[in-house]
Amino acid sequence: MRLNLRAYLWYKLLNSLFFGLSVGSVFVLYAPLQPSIYSLGGVLLAVGLLVVAKFYEAMMHMQIFFIISLFVELIVLVFVAFFLVVNYDFMSALVVYIGYQFTFLFGNYLVRMETLVLKKATLLSFVDIAKQKGYLIGMLISYGFYKLLENLHVSDKQTQVYDLHVGLFVLQLCIIYALLKAFRKDMIKSNI
Repeated sequence: MRLNLRAYLWYKLLNSLFFGLSVGSVFVLYAPLQPSIYSLGGVLLAVGLLVVAKFYEAMMHMQIFFIISLFVELIVLVFVAFFLVVNYDFMSALVVYIGYQFTFLFGNYLVRMETLVLKKATLLSFVDIAKQKGYLIGMLISYGFYKLLENLHVSDKQTQVYDLHVGLFVLQLCIIYALLKAFRKDMIKSNI
């Protein structure tokens, strides 16, 4: 299994676009949660990161990198869909928070693998530029989207965030598609 750099750059751009679009919505998504839950979630995340780090040696393979990347993206898709179909309350906010925290468990691993796979500073620079572009574009689109809804007299924050998540669901499908194109077994022209 090899990495198609062009497709991987698109994946990273779209992934960061998702983050840029969604970053403002967490304040509404997690509003029903108490601050103590964030503290407990942080402790559990730190413990989980330690556990994942213990298995780095066994996980430092391209196939595992792909599987974990896909797993994380599928989890995000499930939790965006979950938010769209359940009633917004304390339990749904807690479930979504736990889901996103779970995906963060693999963040350090994915960054380490990306560095090992890409190896060259130039390639890492391309990836970081794609990520920053995606994040910036996402934040700008998010701002414009919320302002548009306000001008359309949609002032309820939960409704605004719900409407955004419809687009996030479609975007997450595109992210998964880009990831699948980036990690193809049968790739003839490979950049890495």
